[in-house]
Amino acid sequence: MSDTKAGRGLARGLTNYGDPDFSVYLRNSFAASMGYSREVLQKPIVGIANSASGFNNCHRHFPELIDAVKRGVLLGGGLPIEFPTISLGEVFLNPTSLKFRNLMAMDTEEMVRAQPMDAVVLVGGCDKTVPAQLMGAASADLPAVQLVAGPMMTSRYGTERLGACTDCRRFWGKYRAGEISTEQINDIEGRLATTAGTCAVMGTASTMACIAETLGMSLPGTAAIPAVHADRLRAAEASGLAAARMIDHPIRPSEVITAKSVENAIRVLLALGGSTNAIIHLTAVAGRLGIDIGLERLNALSDETPVLVNLKPVGEYYMEDFFFAGGVGAVLRELKPLLHLDTISVTGETLGDRLEQDPGYVDRRVIASADAPLEPQGGLVALFGNLAPRGAILKRSAADKTLFEHEGRAIVFSSLADLAARVDDPDLDITADDIMVLQNAGPKSASGMPEAGYLPIPRKLSSKGVKDMIRVSDARMSGTAFGTIVLHVTPEAAVGGTLALVRTGDRIRLSVSEKRIELLVDDAELERRKAERQPETVPLDQRRGYDWLYASEVLQADEGCDFGFLKPRPEG
Repeated sequence: MSDTKAGRGLARGLTNYGDPDFSVYLRNSFAASMGYSREVLQKPIVGIANSASGFNNCHRHFPELIDAVKRGVLLGGGLPIEFPTISLGEVFLNPTSLKFRNLMAMDTEEMVRAQPMDAVVLVGGCDKTVPAQLMGAASADLPAVQLVAGPMMTSRYGTERLGACTDCRRFWGKYRAGEISTEQINDIEGRLATTAGTCAVMGTASTMACIAETLGMSLPGTAAIPAVHADRLRAAEASGLAAARMIDHPIRPSEVITAKSVENAIRVLLALGGSTNAIIHLTAVAGRLGIDIGLERLNALSDETPVLVNLKPVGEYYMEDFFFAGGVGAVLRELKPLLHLDTISVTGETLGDRLEQDPGYVDRRVIASADAPLEPQGGLVALFGNLAPRGAILKRSAADKTLFEHEGRAIVFSSLADLAARVDDPDLDITADDIMVLQNAGPKSASGMPEAGYLPIPRKLSSKGVKDMIRVSDARMSGTAFGTIVLHVTPEAAVGGTLALVRTGDRIRLSVSEKRIELLVDDAELERRKAERQPETVPLDQRRGYDWLYASEVLQADEGCDFGFLKPRPEG
């Protein structure tokens, strides 16, 4: 038998045969069949959660990345053991990747807990993979390091620079408006995403990478390294080494993800003009440790946190520019007076100690100074009112400021199918001053809260040059999208929220200055409509499997769309 230290390495979390010594003996015997020597079997283990998949283009470089992680673990004296988890390729999942985020979080948590490992490196990148891994790690509370895929490099179309996926939407809008031909859009299609990695702009993937670094779950300076850059491999090696070092000096996610580090992450999200999805994801991650994110607090932070980062979809640059401009570290230094500096990262270093180091070069074209910000207030704002009693989100940094104080007629689409059927109907009665409303696209709906909040401008308007108009829904929006779009309306239509009661012709008033969105219909009429409402969701007794579990247990957007039973149980 091996003299493996009890409760460590392969002796950790034994399979139960009623005889612990036999369990170790049997486990070592089977491990030996994989070619491990007796000496190696005595080492502590760093698990490597691999979320690669043939259905995930963002992760196609993971074999090389994970080899580098293994190298770092070996340098730190550990035994690296890779294991697979669910992968969530954003554009390859139906009806939407968010529906499966919680499933991946459960997979990650249970495999980290069930398999013998002393620490873990979580390797992800595509939009929902990083939040899923952070959620799972927070619940398992084993020493963990998050390693992200890194962003794609940009491409070219003629003399124009291209990067997925803000440019995807920009050119698709031109195509819908008849400004470019079918031949041109087909050519552009093959040039938008040309390397491994996540979207080249400050979309959800890059936003979550920056949040992971700010929280302290990723190594400092690693969020923005391009996927194909040699520094990405060096970051992987360093992440493996950091995880191995935490075996003897454990730092658990519950020590890193705290109320203070979460508030720091919100500050950075606001300064980035980052993805609206990040609010849902960060709420879910924090919720796993009993930390609440109130939307009123989000507004208070947003009012005093400037937008500093000039990246698409808010600005003009790309993630590779952000990396060379100074990355997350440069943003943190600008925000230093607003941050909690006593938070720690997986290295054991405090944020304050990190920010005392030489900042190096900062490109002010990409990362503005706090004294001369791009916008004086944060990129996101929460709205309240009778249309969204528990809140809604607007990415004001990506919106048309001329629409911030607006009252208009509601043009209602009752579902995604209704939207698809009617939005380009030449007879659709709609003007640019109207407010498009999409119902039944929230977490409890059949669609599972897709990124459908970016409602297309009706062709009859886009062909006349209309680029933006107010759109309201209980759906989400891709972090790469832009426009005056009110999202995450809570409660959603599917559970009887006020959004379900809106009718075409009603008046809606948006006031960003007052942080309000109101349906201008009297209470008595709303009560009458509520009494007549017929629920449109599929009954639970007609569902099965994970679809049943999701529909039964998913929470609303203001609670992170997590499952209630995955949150910590109250003590006592």
